[in-house]
Amino acid sequence: MVRLSQKPSVRNNMAASGRHVGHCIQRNGRFVINNFEQLWGHRNFGWTSALRQQAIETNKESTENIVIPRKKTWSKEAVLEALASTVSRDPTAYHYQFQDDPYLSPRTSNEFKLYFLSQESGRSAAKYFINSNPKLFAKDFADPHIPCLMPETVSLRLEEVSEEALKERINLRKVSAAVDMYDQLVQAGTAVSMETTHDLLDLICLYGDRDPDQDGITEPQETQESGEGGKSRRIKLRRALDFLKATWKENNNAERIFNLLPEKDTRCYSALIRGMVKHEAYAKAFSLYTDMLNNRLTADVHIFNALILAAPRVREDYNEKWDLITELLTQMNQQKVQPTLMTFNNVLRALRRCGSLARTKALQTLTEMKAVGIAPSLASFNNVLGIFYRPGFSGQNNTNILQEIVSELDEKSFTCQDPDDVLFFTSAIKICLDCKDLELGYKINHLVEVGENWRMLGDPYQQSIYYGRFFNLLCLMENIDEVLKWYKQLIPSLYYPNALGLKELLQALDTDSRLDLLPCIWKDIRSVGHDNKLDLVEEVLTLMARDKHSPEVQESFAECALDIKKVFEGDRGRSGLEWSTPSLSHITSLLLRANMTEQAWEMLQLFKSNNRVPSVELLDNFLSALLSDGFPQRAVDLVQLSAAFCLPETPKLAKRTLTEFNLNEEQRAILSELESAGESSD
Repeated sequence: MVRLSQKPSVRNNMAASGRHVGHCIQRNGRFVINNFEQLWGHRNFGWTSALRQQAIETNKESTENIVIPRKKTWSKEAVLEALASTVSRDPTAYHYQFQDDPYLSPRTSNEFKLYFLSQESGRSAAKYFINSNPKLFAKDFADPHIPCLMPETVSLRLEEVSEEALKERINLRKVSAAVDMYDQLVQAGTAVSMETTHDLLDLICLYGDRDPDQDGITEPQETQESGEGGKSRRIKLRRALDFLKATWKENNNAERIFNLLPEKDTRCYSALIRGMVKHEAYAKAFSLYTDMLNNRLTADVHIFNALILAAPRVREDYNEKWDLITELLTQMNQQKVQPTLMTFNNVLRALRRCGSLARTKALQTLTEMKAVGIAPSLASFNNVLGIFYRPGFSGQNNTNILQEIVSELDEKSFTCQDPDDVLFFTSAIKICLDCKDLELGYKINHLVEVGENWRMLGDPYQQSIYYGRFFNLLCLMENIDEVLKWYKQLIPSLYYPNALGLKELLQALDTDSRLDLLPCIWKDIRSVGHDNKLDLVEEVLTLMARDKHSPEVQESFAECALDIKKVFEGDRGRSGLEWSTPSLSHITSLLLRANMTEQAWEMLQLFKSNNRVPSVELLDNFLSALLSDGFPQRAVDLVQLSAAFCLPETPKLAKRTLTEFNLNEEQRAILSELESAGESSD
């Protein structure tokens, strides 16, 4: 290796190069190197000058195109988005929507549903109060501004008879007021524009010629009755009202206004046909469609979408239903109406009512969608699942269609295009659970975690249903270590386990011989509020008392048994559970195995006070424990307790006690009398 100090020429050349590079100056926002040719002239092979000229031209062009902004403009949500990207979900915490009031945070699936409905009711009540008193909320301090949280105009401002007043009533969804205003305009001879007439027909047909419930607020007179009878009557009244709302009345305002129109266009027919289909007047919708064709009008895509959905309701035979759907699609093609995603989704929905014929036609529909360049949405695949996987199906190869769907959707991110998109993942994971296909279940859950696909699970209650089914599948098919890993990730941040899910977890612990974890699971059962389920509590006791374990495990089991005893006696302000013979026997056995003889003796007294009879095996084990502890008097009391229960094995217990225990004369006399009394009765 040659040192630089030994080559002064090399060192001097490097220093000179550094000086020339240091001659860089900044001009007009760009750097220019001076003495370029002098520095590299000795290495000029004929292309240096060309490169220099090209660099100068490039710099001129870039200088002309560069626009230096005065400042960076950020959206008002940028800081929140940046902060949100730095954190992830805490699996040990409740869902973020329940953290406003930790005291009211739900612990069970029922409490979760009640909390969720209460939140929606509270929002509706707050919105009703804000809209009813807009003057109290005139100032907006929110930054960024959120228009949906500001008061809406819900009161009528225009009282004169005019088209503007009619538009106001239509915008405020005042059906009756809008119809009255329209009638007044017609009676006054004032012409109403066709656009406003379209909006009025849309409003009437959407709400079935009735004023909608504003923001879900229930009328006071419907909730005045109390008691079980009042509750039953309210339910019947609500069902009757729902039935009336879902029925298309003959010659209603929509039909009356439609018949009064001097000219009817496609939009008018579209409003009525869609309203008839929505409110279950299917035959009437097809009759109106025929009338529209007779008037030489062409339908729009919304008319065909509605009629396709109604087609299975006007035919009985499966082939006739499909023939009608095919005829409608043919007419779409003849009238040059381009289908949409909703067109094909409605075809698939209609096929769910076409029996076994639907399977072949569903695949053909998907092929046709791709042929016309329309990508299926999650609702499309959900309808396919509904066609191929009906309740009660069985077999090991039934997940083939679902596997093909998941392979096609792999690593894709989705946005909601159809209201039924939120049903796909829940339906898919249910199929995996029914078929016990763990690998496919993992693929579906991975698809949920891609991007923001978790939003396609629906509302929080539907999300809980999805994760509950996924967890049940894990408990059935996965090893216990993986089950516990998912258990910590899902509960309680995403899933509120129900009694069935906890039973599946207990069975998984039993299958993999990890019953030592039962005390920890019991604490979770207590925390989520399922300690009032007698069958679940007895399942925990049965698993703990079935086999003998190490002293450490038996001690933890005994502590758990004492905590379960508090549940039966009643704590936390709740009434206790009813004692059963297995529950009393299991707790007593667990206490005996942990050498808690005094607590076990208290449990024996509970047998008598609750009119329960202990088993002979339990008394025999109790006698063995007393022998090891050296309690002769307690052994005598045990035999007397057996005699009080009139057990036929009392003489055997008395004889064993006389043989194995060191007794005084009085104790021997008592046991001898019990032994002879039992033998004489035999």
